[in-house]
Amino acid sequence: MTILLILAALFALLLLRVPVAFALGGLGLLMLLFGGFSPLMAPQAVLSTLDGFILLAVPLFLLMSNVLLKGGVGADLFAAVQAWVGHWPGGLAVATILSCGIFAAISGSSVATAATIGTVAIPEMIRRGYEKRFVYGLLAAGGTLGILIPPSIPMIVYGFVTEESVIALFLAGVGPGAALLVLFVLFAMVHARFFGGSQAVDKASWPERWRASRRALPSVALAALIIGVIYSGAATPTEAAAIGFAAALAITGLVLRTLTWRSFREACFEGMSTTVVILLIVAGAKIFGKAIALYRIPQDISLFLGSSLDTPLLFILVVGLVLLAMGLVFEALSMVLIMTPVLLPAAMQMGFDPIWFGVFMVIMVECALITPPVGLNLYVIQSVAKARLGEVAQGVLPFLLLMFATVLLLYVWPDLALYIPFKL
Repeated sequence: MTILLILAALFALLLLRVPVAFALGGLGLLMLLFGGFSPLMAPQAVLSTLDGFILLAVPLFLLMSNVLLKGGVGADLFAAVQAWVGHWPGGLAVATILSCGIFAAISGSSVATAATIGTVAIPEMIRRGYEKRFVYGLLAAGGTLGILIPPSIPMIVYGFVTEESVIALFLAGVGPGAALLVLFVLFAMVHARFFGGSQAVDKASWPERWRASRRALPSVALAALIIGVIYSGAATPTEAAAIGFAAALAITGLVLRTLTWRSFREACFEGMSTTVVILLIVAGAKIFGKAIALYRIPQDISLFLGSSLDTPLLFILVVGLVLLAMGLVFEALSMVLIMTPVLLPAAMQMGFDPIWFGVFMVIMVECALITPPVGLNLYVIQSVAKARLGEVAQGVLPFLLLMFATVLLLYVWPDLALYIPFKL
């Protein structure tokens, strides 16, 4: 009964349009007071949370992605990929997906990936005859690669909450991220082959390819630099984010010369505002998490799930449905922060590896990013394309099914996530 009352109160606050951070933090504080616990636990929880070194990676990755966005890196990246694969069946769609994957490996942000590549790719694809709904769905879903292909901000937050290795989580995301990218590419080519609606693109000449590639080379080098310093152990994710931010400034300001002082200020202000929102949600979720832990709600839920769901497959199905339902109301980071302390103990009791479960949660969070009414990528693409939300939502349906197929593959073959961090 207590769990239902807490959930009802939380949903009531959200329906009253109380910001997520304040709904979580306020409800958590009330729970502490009504439970007879000291309210001083709230500020102590916030201070201990925001003092974490690993969270410094969040504003730095956001600054880096905003600098790259303002510096027009997305256009160069898309042009280079298009020069190499644009003549394939569905070539522009394939180029868009690959560009999303590469930019995701640079920024770690789904919204930044969707906005950066979408600004360039949407008008070009529509001009070439691609169906609008397909284009919108492709960009909204392609943007979600930003939180699965490392570096990933939700993975950083998951690692912070669970105290698991962020580097191991990044490595575990490589296999599923590559699998999802391949599925998207295959679907784009099949769609072009059997449903048509797109004009063929002439094969680029070798001089054109090399020109476009030289322009995009610094961005690709930046992605390789970030991944290399993290996976080699030369730098922590936070230090890698700082290196990436400095390198992004050098690329856009000195090499490409596309970053102006005005756009730099805009990038800083946008990065700052997004960081504040994220950290407020983290702080509010920490208070709420402290309260539900004191009420022993995670333990009760873990015990209930462990006794009611007797097979791992049934457990994963139920958890997946719960996360999809939560995604109708919560955005990505809120889901990770709220549901991880509740679900992870039960998952470990069922024998699931916490790193594997983190990748599973991130994929389900990806699904939440493209499901209405709170799917942020839907609104990003709607804003960029000036389209109706219904068109974007209809376009993402086949890509949502491909994400579910990736989850199934991950369950059947756990080494898709675990092989690289633990066996390679």
